[in-house]
Amino acid sequence: MTLSLNSTQLDRYSRHIIMDEVGPEGQARLLSGSALVIGAGGLGAPVIQYLAAAGVGTIGIADDDIVERSNLQRQIIHTDANIGTPKVDSAAAFVEALNPDVAVETYETRVTAGNVESLLNGYDVVVDTSDNFPTRYLVNDAARLAGVPVSHGAIYKFEGQVTTLAPDGPCYRCLFREPPEPGAVPDCATTGVLGVLPGTVGCIQATETVKLLLDAGEPLVGRLLFYDAMDMSFETIDYQANPSCPICGDDPIESIEGIEYESGCQVRAD
Repeated sequence: MTLSLNSTQLDRYSRHIIMDEVGPEGQARLLSGSALVIGAGGLGAPVIQYLAAAGVGTIGIADDDIVERSNLQRQIIHTDANIGTPKVDSAAAFVEALNPDVAVETYETRVTAGNVESLLNGYDVVVDTSDNFPTRYLVNDAARLAGVPVSHGAIYKFEGQVTTLAPDGPCYRCLFREPPEPGAVPDCATTGVLGVLPGTVGCIQATETVKLLLDAGEPLVGRLLFYDAMDMSFETIDYQANPSCPICGDDPIESIEGIEYESGCQVRAD
């Protein structure tokens, strides 16, 4: 690693640098690394906060929403003064104030089959903090074809889940072969969500992302971590690659072209 740390960086990241598992080389690796965060809401907020604090050199943020007052109960990088502004702009301002080492690339857009490949291009890790199944399947499929690992997280009321989708491990379709029927899983605007819940789940996603950038530890590849805030329990479920998976199986597709993500996300056989 050729990147050297200046005196300010040695001070800022000192608690990383004194760890044998990170050290100056690991911190330099973080500073030269990049992560694309899809969503700047409940899960995206703690992910962005902690990746910026850790010194991940380039953070991309994709979101087409604006800050609303109802977001502030859980989306901790936004403030009352940001209401009505694009979340990507609010998030970028937060990162700039927290850590000038970090470059932010903002994409005020909804992630679609038409733009996902260009959005992923050049990033080392993708962090999927989206709140809908079409985007989750789309990100999984495009990232797998691009060979980019994904940290996936999801929340519901008092519960959360995290897994890591590595290019050589099982993918999201191996875990969930098909999305639920539309309306079967209501969103937080309908059911509510414990405000601190995405903080816990998002921090785990940020941890997985940092581990991937450092190439350290054992990421949650082939393991789904469940968190229940009500009884304060964690449970890990193993899952396997599916040989017939159309994305990562024995005969994978070569392109996402033709997959209708808004109407079932199924990969049609030729």
